[in-house]
Amino acid sequence: MAVIAAFKGVYYNFYMREDFPALVAPPYDVISEEEQERFYQADPYNVIRLILGKKKTGDSDWDNRYTRAADYFRRWESAGILIRAQSPCLYLSSLSYEPGNGEPRRTRWGIIALLRIEEEDSRVILPHERTFSAHRDDRLKLMRACNAQFSQIFGLYEDPDNAILNACKKAMVNPAAIAFDFNDGTSHQMWILQAPEVFKKVAEGLQDKTIFIADGHHRYETSRNYRNIMRARYGRRPANRSYDFVMTYLTNMCDEGLTVLPSHRLIKRVPDFRMEPFLEKIKRWFYVETYPLRGGRASEEAALLRERLEVEGTSNTALAFYRHKADHWLLFSLKPGVREEMGDDLHHSLKQLDVLVLSRFILQKGLGFSKGDLDNEELFHYQSSTKRALSQVEAGEFQMTFLLNPTKIDHVKEIAGNGLVMPRKSTYFYPKILTGMVFNKIDPHEIIRLP
Repeated sequence: MAVIAAFKGVYYNFYMREDFPALVAPPYDVISEEEQERFYQADPYNVIRLILGKKKTGDSDWDNRYTRAADYFRRWESAGILIRAQSPCLYLSSLSYEPGNGEPRRTRWGIIALLRIEEEDSRVILPHERTFSAHRDDRLKLMRACNAQFSQIFGLYEDPDNAILNACKKAMVNPAAIAFDFNDGTSHQMWILQAPEVFKKVAEGLQDKTIFIADGHHRYETSRNYRNIMRARYGRRPANRSYDFVMTYLTNMCDEGLTVLPSHRLIKRVPDFRMEPFLEKIKRWFYVETYPLRGGRASEEAALLRERLEVEGTSNTALAFYRHKADHWLLFSLKPGVREEMGDDLHHSLKQLDVLVLSRFILQKGLGFSKGDLDNEELFHYQSSTKRALSQVEAGEFQMTFLLNPTKIDHVKEIAGNGLVMPRKSTYFYPKILTGMVFNKIDPHEIIRLP
């Protein structure tokens, strides 16, 4: 049973500050060093100082990016830059954006609440992607230093009638507390709901639902690890202490504003790569079509490539391939009956994933990479924009790119429902949830009241 609760969120004092674009930032794991510096310069109170502080020469156990984040958090709250709700609330969010494929602007709705952390085998909260210990360790250090959750995990639930969101919308009696346009073209609003009867409807509506983690797998596992540490220190009783919960952004899987983008693979270098032997290998599994570049630049034909890839991928696995200085791109279509050659170690539902078809047949068998190589971020990079991926290869930043269709939501449900996980970066739910709208402060002695 999924357990949902309202909470006393911490947020920027919107009575003092209206320039929210200067205060918020994307999730820490999609911020480059250049972007980190830009957010640092944007405002002395930008959330970057909490979620991705700068490392300094001479950092020690008592003075480091995590302890400095904790100090900022305490001082900002003391100074009134951050304020905490006086009573438990739910936070209703709307996010409007361009899907990036020529379609009309969309709006995605999300409910920010606390979600009780489950054990791994509970089947209530289901992950769908692998995580890595280095990321978990980093987030755990931050959480232990600050005793707070600065970013939500992104959870999906099924509600074809949209009853849960509609109950929240009925409580929107006041204008949005926060409303702004971010520098990436997205528009954001957040309402602070203080209606216990709505809390009860939301909790009852979600109690029989399965929550699928769309994004934030590292943060969820970190929250469980933090909970276990706190339980060892403060105990399991009474139940529903604040550390038993994780702050979660919940979206209806049927929401028309939900967008999944592809996660294209870019490769820095393939040692001793030769085109003809490579094609001879993969023709065992794929039909290969050649598309000459009419304008000379692959990035200028990104829309055509994406359209052709989408059409071919409607009922089959289709992948596109482009390499540096090539005057054409290639379309690979999986031949009938070859999925079984992916290996006996894969569940049937995993064999339907384009990203695993790419991994098993092309990256491992075709190019000779090991499974360990595929997790090497020095070799492999990920990009959701088709045009940008092609441009980066054109510019020589990468030797080649393999372009995919987005993973379908039904595949995510099926795989997570079978207790399986996808390779990392199999999905890209767009847009990312901005960090800085609301935080969850964790007091080990606070008991979360359930509706």
